Amino acid sequence: MRASQNISVRIINYSLIVSILIVQFGCKSRSSKTEEKANLTSYVNPFLGTAPLTDPSIIGYNPPEGWRVWAGLTYPGSSLPNAMVQLSPITEFGSGAGYEYEDDEIYGFTHTNKGHWNLCNLPILPVSAEAQVPFKSKFTHDNEEASPGFYQVYLDDYGVNVRLTSTLRGAIHEYTFSNKNRSIVFKLGKANNGVSDWDISTSNRNEISGYQRVGGDKVHFFAKLSHDIKNIHIENQGKPEGYAKIELENGKAEEVILKVGISYVSIENAKNNLEKEIGNRSFDEVHEQAIETWEALLGAIKVKGGTKKQKQIFYSSLYRAFLWPALRSDLNGEFSDVEGKIKKADFRYYTLPSFWDTYRNKLVLLNMLQPDVAKDVIRSVIDRGENNGFIPTFFHGDHATSFISAAYNMGITDFEVQKAYNLLLNNAYKEGGTRPYISEYIEKGYIATPKIENPHVESKAKAGVSKTLEYAHDDYSLALLAKALGDSAHYEDLMKRSKNYRNVFDKNTHFMRGKLEDGTWVSPFDAEYPYYEYMYREANAWQLSFYVPHDMPGLVHLYGKEKFEEKLDSLFSTPWNPIHIARNVSGFMGLYSQGNQPDHETPFAYYFIDKPEKSQAVLDKLMQNYFGIEESENALSGMDDAGEMSSWYVFAASGVYPLSPADAEFLVSVPVFDEVTWTMPNGSILNFTHKGKGRKLKEIKVNSESIEGYFIPFQLFKSGGKVIVETGKD
Repeated sequence: MRASQNISVRIINYSLIVSILIVQFGCKSRSSKTEEKANLTSYVNPFLGTAPLTDPSIIGYNPPEGWRVWAGLTYPGSSLPNAMVQLSPITEFGSGAGYEYEDDEIYGFTHTNKGHWNLCNLPILPVSAEAQVPFKSKFTHDNEEASPGFYQVYLDDYGVNVRLTSTLRGAIHEYTFSNKNRSIVFKLGKANNGVSDWDISTSNRNEISGYQRVGGDKVHFFAKLSHDIKNIHIENQGKPEGYAKIELENGKAEEVILKVGISYVSIENAKNNLEKEIGNRSFDEVHEQAIETWEALLGAIKVKGGTKKQKQIFYSSLYRAFLWPALRSDLNGEFSDVEGKIKKADFRYYTLPSFWDTYRNKLVLLNMLQPDVAKDVIRSVIDRGENNGFIPTFFHGDHATSFISAAYNMGITDFEVQKAYNLLLNNAYKEGGTRPYISEYIEKGYIATPKIENPHVESKAKAGVSKTLEYAHDDYSLALLAKALGDSAHYEDLMKRSKNYRNVFDKNTHFMRGKLEDGTWVSPFDAEYPYYEYMYREANAWQLSFYVPHDMPGLVHLYGKEKFEEKLDSLFSTPWNPIHIARNVSGFMGLYSQGNQPDHETPFAYYFIDKPEKSQAVLDKLMQNYFGIEESENALSGMDDAGEMSSWYVFAASGVYPLSPADAEFLVSVPVFDEVTWTMPNGSILNFTHKGKGRKLKEIKVNSESIEGYFIPFQLFKSGGKVIVETGKD
């Protein structure tokens, strides 16, 4: 059964379901105390992004049969901000986040997630004693609910109501069985990546421990049950097709509580994490703490005005922005490093924050609202960098540079700055590390595109145009850090290199275009054709020809103002050719792709020819029509990419945007809401007020004084004040 209800309808339905379950199965609803703690969290819809994108007018083409467009790829389960445990249902192994809204079967509840085809470790499923392979159950969205730190569903095939909540490193499962023959399956042979080994054992009548090895990760767990274990049946131990079925002693039809702690170091640490974070606390106590944690974070940005749906999308996006990167160190400070060595540190160790996906928006938001987490993420990447002499990347580009430089310029300095800087210099100057083809880039000023006859969407080469543009931005970002540290020689060299974007700009076609080794342009050339990794990375020429966030005036000069405006107008109005199909490029407004991040800065480009009203018209249409869409209102126009798309919406709806993320300044646009109030970690308050009936930007006032231009510094957030955005009718 597929439901099309929005979150408000779902909540209403859930209250009815719970009433029935209380009578039938002794299930407990959320306490009134818990409900009272929810305010901003009540706007969060964790199902946003789980539904498929099916509308060809937004996708840009008719998807081939069997394709699910790479949109959303989010999950509805329980998590705290940047937690190790992200506890969520899985409806399909090998999918982006494990959960796809159109599915009607649940295979288990996994303890790690991201939304990126990996993780989904330690699947656990409550079943009836007679259940057989394959272990799975039908469910409906009518009997399902999710909110920050909470997930509930009724498993039709096994007659079990499931409630989930979590801490940073621990989880609580609550199962209300409809019969006394109760079992729990640990599907340790399954994860989103291939499982190479697993083990499970019992130490006494109600304790279970083991591990699951997936790739370079070994995820240890320690679990404690509220009821005694009668028997454990292990099938194909250590193999992908294997599982363990835990049979519980028959008993009253009361809730079975399963508490789980995990660790990437040891079972002992998993046990310690569980005992210290959960211990004897009840399900409701842990849930209440989760709500309080999320309320505190979401409360950093408070809005007035706007529609209910706009508030739902805003706070759902803010919530999604703080799920990744994920914690990897235990309570005792131990963690497993990139080489699998066990270390102990005085900082929290985190996963890589998916730099290419997140440096534009998400990591700026992290620097602003969670500087302590940002600091530890930086210390974590330094630890990785010390293993091979380079700060790591993600996909391509060197965007840890932008993140670290921005953090330093925002006042986050409590890390080994010189060590980080030296490693980033290695990135920028040495072969064999983070920047492939860096010697060629330094010598030529661009990265050449190899000649390939009849290249197609999936043709792979150097992605030379994308790398040249991104390296130029990375050079600029590192130059800012060099300047701040007093390294004038590197500052001057890197600033010169930051102009290399000009070397791939074709003045005849007005596109960023691939160059061959001899300096001639790649020909034939189709500016609309998308590539995964040929000239461009997950984009085409239209989408990357405005990517110079660090020097937009210089880019306008290359085009000329009239041509620049004409080109932008064409970008947003020329229909996408439906014969061009690229699975990871979707969500089109004209040729612009909202569904993938490489051109997310472009809607703001009109500002640089003093036509902010044109930017605002595009932004308003994108925010209105590309988030919370389709019949379910749970679809996004593209992949959330570890919170990048969500962070884009937070900034765009707030009326500020980090166009050049390392610059620690923000472009001001017209907020969706009447008021937006930021409360920073240092206690300062910056209030944005929209005055006027229209959406055409007329004037920006900071503390009652009109400003020239459209930018405000990050320092204003730290010091506090008032910003008035005045508009008129179009």
